[in-house]
Amino acid sequence: MPPSYPHLPDPSQPAPAKVRARRGGGRLLASVWDALPARSSANNNRVLLIRPDHLGDMLFLGPTLRHLRSRTDAHLTLAVGPWARPALPALAGCYDDLLEIPFPAFERGTPAGMAKRWSLLPQTARKLRKERFDSAIIFRPDHWWGTMLATFAGIPTRIGFDTPETRPWLSQVLALPYEHAAASNLRLISAFLGNDEPANPLHQPLDFVLNPDDIAEANQLLSSLAVEPDTKLVVIHPGAGAAIKLWDSGKWGEVAQRLSAAGCVVLQSGGPDEKRLTAETAAAAHEAAIDLGGKTSFGVLAALLHAADLVLGPDSGPLNLAVAVGTPTVHLYGPADPVLFGPWGDAKKHIVLRSDWGCVPCGRFDWPDLPEHGCVRDISVDAVFDAAHRLLLNQTV
Repeated sequence: MPPSYPHLPDPSQPAPAKVRARRGGGRLLASVWDALPARSSANNNRVLLIRPDHLGDMLFLGPTLRHLRSRTDAHLTLAVGPWARPALPALAGCYDDLLEIPFPAFERGTPAGMAKRWSLLPQTARKLRKERFDSAIIFRPDHWWGTMLATFAGIPTRIGFDTPETRPWLSQVLALPYEHAAASNLRLISAFLGNDEPANPLHQPLDFVLNPDDIAEANQLLSSLAVEPDTKLVVIHPGAGAAIKLWDSGKWGEVAQRLSAAGCVVLQSGGPDEKRLTAETAAAAHEAAIDLGGKTSFGVLAALLHAADLVLGPDSGPLNLAVAVGTPTVHLYGPADPVLFGPWGDAKKHIVLRSDWGCVPCGRFDWPDLPEHGCVRDISVDAVFDAAHRLLLNQTV
């Protein structure tokens, strides 16, 4: 039996006082706002698309925006956080203007305080009001800050999903289905367009436009590492946006050794803030893996993943980037739900491994006592290597 964790959430318990206060205050403020005169609009010529999230969620937005762009000549403004810039090649040609907003609670590092969070809202709303948008589509289901922003900006049509925080601020509310985030994005756009477009990862895949300079740099890097063109190339990306998603570095080392013994060249990739993690993982591999932590830009990483035969790692933006460039993947999941955030691609090319703990997926990324919280870490080395072996074997038959 998998071990139990002593602080499991109890769905029957009421929301924390802070959350209840925010919901109550939001409902009260929304009722006051609804009593004020509102601007009306009979067209959808100017549309604001709000997505505050990080890289993986931006990649999931690509199929939807390509569908929208192909079916409307409306002026589309995409509002994202500055941290989303590396993912924008996945949305190439899908919008007319880009608006960067440092959405509170999504920044990495030290979060914005309450004063900044609330002062940014009216400041940004005043700027948006001048643009006279006709419609706003809020893609993140629980993004109450974004729905309030669209309301205060005087945007008449505001479409989003039904959650307690967002409901008071939306003019068109959709029930939140239990489905992949990419499919939910398309559901919102279908409501906006008035059609019913079925979501299918084979027909509406992720895509990331590679830069020729990045491809050249990745090829030069592989050449400097003496990687032969006919050698199976495997990339392990051990990092993730939350520490609770991480697998054990020693286990990654074991997988790397077994892949190397099978004739593969194994690379460890990671961003500048993941160099310590990739160094630990490479050290555990005992020279069976090459550490590239912090040595590639996001664009070069995309080209490197495209050149690889297989990419392994926990649920993360770079793993979804590998899907977007067409490379087979093995994803490790613990608290995150692969139904919602799994690989959006051909199921024959992507394998999801889930912890067998009974509480998975809990959807929480703020557990204390991380060294003792082992839902992802209980996935076995054999399971990961066997999945990798199956995908590599499929490429040779």
